[in-house]
Amino acid sequence: MQMEKKDIRALTKEELRNFFVANNDKAFRGNQVYEWLWQKNAHTFEDMTNISKETRAMLEANFVINHIKVDTMQRSSDGTVKNAVRLHDDLVVESVLIPTETRTTACVSSQVGCSLDCNFCATARLKRMRNLNPDEIYDQVAAINAESRLYYNRPLSNIVFMGMGEPLMNYPNVMKAIEKITSPEGLGMSPKRITVSTSGISKMIKKMADDEVKFKLAVSLHSAIEEIRNEIMPFTKNFPLTDLREALEYWYKKTKSKVTYEYVVWKGINDDKKSIDALVKFCKYVPCKVNLIEYNPIDDGMFQQASSQAIDAYIKALEQHDIVVKVRRSRGKDIDAACGQLANKEA
Repeated sequence: MQMEKKDIRALTKEELRNFFVANNDKAFRGNQVYEWLWQKNAHTFEDMTNISKETRAMLEANFVINHIKVDTMQRSSDGTVKNAVRLHDDLVVESVLIPTETRTTACVSSQVGCSLDCNFCATARLKRMRNLNPDEIYDQVAAINAESRLYYNRPLSNIVFMGMGEPLMNYPNVMKAIEKITSPEGLGMSPKRITVSTSGISKMIKKMADDEVKFKLAVSLHSAIEEIRNEIMPFTKNFPLTDLREALEYWYKKTKSKVTYEYVVWKGINDDKKSIDALVKFCKYVPCKVNLIEYNPIDDGMFQQASSQAIDAYIKALEQHDIVVKVRRSRGKDIDAACGQLANKEA
């Protein structure tokens, strides 16, 4: 029976060095291979041109590189690029490149599908198939970095974990991926340019604070009234706002890092004064800023974009209380690449 080959990118640099020593080769060979795998983003062992053919054959006999493959790439009229990314087991996730005048942002996925049940999100309608491995998360970023250089003549400037899945439910792999993305031996990006967005998994927010992470935290809030939040995001019954508040206060005390609240305003759901007042009150607990996000319909009538007057009322109330607020216009709507629209229609 043939032994299944191991994914070489699951090995640490030290383990790679040990492998070469055990096979009567020099330890530094492990460093070379590690550099090819991460910094140079090699897709095959054949790509490793400064390594002998015999060594490449030995690697081929023992390992695989489970590299992602960009199956289809769509470009929006506004310059947004959406990748349908095929994984080694034929599952598909999506990631997005969002350009502006001054920056290019990668929106990456952390799970195949999603285990949460937010009623307004297309991704939530997909069954969660599995967590992504650290290298699969890393590959999405490397692919978008290459596209950013190709189409916009500049490297990727920011990363948001706002694609498919709940990052904090794949915490170990997300952390390992970020470690590689920020390492000089990987993409060398500053953690301050990375934002991890959660739907509010309180105990994991505390864990991040304890782990002294250096990246930024965003929370998909959408309502600071418990009943409304539970209605639109049913899983939050297990993560009440009191727990979330406590976790965020803990986060700020440990990290001194502001929280960003992602907040969509819907017609007839959270577009009234009561909702506005509740958000203002919630924003007082920890230093924060609010992103009011344009809603992108996903084919049903329950959720509809609120009027511009309702958005203006939110802005006015938040600014009166010295809370920083921005309206985020969605990009890539014509290719279903906007917030809440990632649903693998191509897969």
